[in-house]
Amino acid sequence: MTESHPSTALPSTTTAEPGEPGCAGGLTVLDPPGLPGPADAPDDPADAPDDPVDDPTAPSATVQDRLAGRLSDLTSLHEHTERLARARGLTATLDAVLASGAALLGARRGVLVTRTPGGGPGQPVGLNLDRASLGALETVPTEQSLLARLLRERDRPAQLHSPDLAEDPAIGARLRELAVHLGLGGAYGLPLATTEDGPLAAALWFYDEPAVPADCRRALARRYCEVAAPLLAKQLEAERTLRTTEALRRGLLPDHLPRTDGLRLAARLVPAGLDRSCGSDWYDAIPLPDGTVGLTVGSVSGDGPGAGPGSAAGAAAAMGRVRAALRAYAVLEGEDPVSVLGDLELLLKTTEPTRTATAVYAWIEPEERRITLAGAGHCPPVLVGRHGAEFVETSLSAPLGMLACWEAPGVELTAGRGDTLLLYTEGLARRCGPTLHAGQANLRRAAADAPRDVRIDPDRLCAHLLAVCPDPATAAAATDDLMLLAARFD
Repeated sequence: MTESHPSTALPSTTTAEPGEPGCAGGLTVLDPPGLPGPADAPDDPADAPDDPVDDPTAPSATVQDRLAGRLSDLTSLHEHTERLARARGLTATLDAVLASGAALLGARRGVLVTRTPGGGPGQPVGLNLDRASLGALETVPTEQSLLARLLRERDRPAQLHSPDLAEDPAIGARLRELAVHLGLGGAYGLPLATTEDGPLAAALWFYDEPAVPADCRRALARRYCEVAAPLLAKQLEAERTLRTTEALRRGLLPDHLPRTDGLRLAARLVPAGLDRSCGSDWYDAIPLPDGTVGLTVGSVSGDGPGAGPGSAAGAAAAMGRVRAALRAYAVLEGEDPVSVLGDLELLLKTTEPTRTATAVYAWIEPEERRITLAGAGHCPPVLVGRHGAEFVETSLSAPLGMLACWEAPGVELTAGRGDTLLLYTEGLARRCGPTLHAGQANLRRAAADAPRDVRIDPDRLCAHLLAVCPDPATAAAATDDLMLLAARFD
C-alpha cells in the first residue's frame, strides 16, 4: 500500500498501464496549457515533464488530441461537481461524492465515512455494497483501517492506494481477509478536509480486480474532493443543527405516557422536515388528581416570530408554551373540556396574537369508560370498536385564536370494553388522501379494517395506521407533522 502526503510530488503525466484504469482523452493536468495545476506540479519546475501542448515542435495531431482530452475531462469534472451542487441534504451529498468519485476513478464500489466528534469513523455509506458488506468492513480494527488513516488530524495522507488488498502486506490481516471474502481488488482512498474544519470524511473506492488508477484519474478525483469538502462541511453543519433542533422539539413532548388501570395508551409522531414544516403538533396524556386522564392533540401555526415554512423551530417553541399551559388548565378544570379550550384560546389571543391552534381535549374516566371531549377546528376523533370504526362528531368550531370569542359545546359518550379512541392531527389526515375529508375517511376505514390482533393493541394499531394510510406520493411535499394518539379501554 502507498500513502502520499501533501508534500509528495505527483507526476503530471502518465500513460495507463495494463491493470490501470486509464483516462478518456489522456488527461494530464486540468488547467489550461502552460498552467499546470498546483496539485500536480512537481516541487522542482526543472523536473516537470515536457507537455506536447506547450512544445511548438510537437506534431499538431498530438497537440489536438491532448487538448481534446483535457477538454473532455474538464467537462466530466464540471458535470460531477454540478451534480454535487444540486444534492439536497447530507445523505444525497454523501451518495453523490461516492458515485462521482467512482466514475472519475473507474471504480465500481466504494465506502465513505464521516468523522465523529471523537475523531473516529462514523456510520459507513456504501456504493454497490450491501448492509452485510458494510457491517463486515466495520469490523476492521481502527489501527488497520484505511479510512481511519484518512481521518487523522495529523500526519494525514493526501491519498492512499493499494494495487491488491488481498495480497498487500502493508495492511492488516482482517482487511486482507475481507478483501478475499468480498471480492475486492485494488483500492484508492482520499480524505475530504478543509483548512478551517480539518478532516470531515474519508472515502475509499474499490476495484473488482487488482488495479491502480492512472495519475490522471487520481488528479480528477482529488480535484473533485477539493470541491466537495467545503460543500460537505456545510451539509454536516446543517445536519448537526437539524438534529439539535429535532432533539429540542421532541423534548417539548412527553417522554412517556402514564399507566392507568383500565386504559392503555400509545402515540406516534413523525415530524415534518424543519425546512418544510409550517407548524408544530403536540400530544399529551395528563394524569389528573382524581384518577381520571386528560388526552389532547393539537397543532400550532401562524406567522409569529420564527414561524413559517423552513423555520419550524419558532412554531415548536410556541407549541411547547401552549402545551404547558393546557396541562395547567387540565389539572385545574380537566373535567370540563370546553373550559380548558376556552382558557387556552384566551391565552393564545393574549400571548400569541399572531398564531392560531387547532386542538381536541378529552376527559377520560377509565373505570366508567366515559369520554367527555371538545374540539376547536380539529379533525373528529375515531372510536374503533369490535364491529368497525366511527367518527366522534364534535361540533363545528373555528381554531383557537381566530374569532373574537371561541365557543363550542362538549360531547359525551361511553365506550365499550375493548374500544379504542384515536386522536390525530390534520397533517395525518391530509397525507391519507387527496383532500382532508377523503383522508379522514381513509383513516377511519383503515382502522376498521385492521386485523383483530392489531386493533386490540394500541401501539400496534398506531404503527399499522402510519404504515398503511399516508400516501407516498405526498411525502415529498409534506409540510405537516403526522400525529396519532390511541387510548384503549380494557
